[in-house]
Amino acid sequence: MRRVEAVLVAAMAIALGGCVLGGKPKPAAVVPPPPQPVAPPPAPQPLSIPQTRVDLPAPQPVNPEALATAPPVEPAPPVQPKPAPPVRRAPAVQPPPAPPPPPEAARPPIQEVLPAEVAKQLLASANRHKVDTRALLAQARRRRLTASENDMVARINQFVKLSDDAEKSGDMRSADQLAERAHILARELQNGK
Repeated sequence: MRRVEAVLVAAMAIALGGCVLGGKPKPAAVVPPPPQPVAPPPAPQPLSIPQTRVDLPAPQPVNPEALATAPPVEPAPPVQPKPAPPVRRAPAVQPPPAPPPPPEAARPPIQEVLPAEVAKQLLASANRHKVDTRALLAQARRRRLTASENDMVARINQFVKLSDDAEKSGDMRSADQLAERAHILARELQNGK
């Protein structure tokens, strides 16, 4: 029986082999029908339709008197009035003029806010510069000064005064810078530059 089964299996294999080797049958290519011509889209409607029909109101009668014009009126010659005699008036008492508004209080200038230690250091530096400057000026006054040297002494004194003013207003940085300028000029004066 084994032999019969083997023969049957072989026969089936041969019969089915043609199906496997031949593959699937290919379907015939379907050709799409040619496209039908498409009608162009209708033209867009205009946004406004022209008004060809005009309805006018019924004619209205015109009053002929409205069309008539009045003759021009000639202006009368100007009448000149007689000058009035001068009237003497008693002098009017005028109220005293209002007092001017009070002046606005002076505002303190905007200045840098320094930490206490920095302000103290700047004040000490300004004071050192002023002391040294005064000492140099005292030495310079012992000798005979020329006119240009006297002008320089006046500038030095001006810087010292400005430094004192800045110190009083609380601007320690400016006070130190002005005192330093005065000290530099005093050294130049001493060296004869």
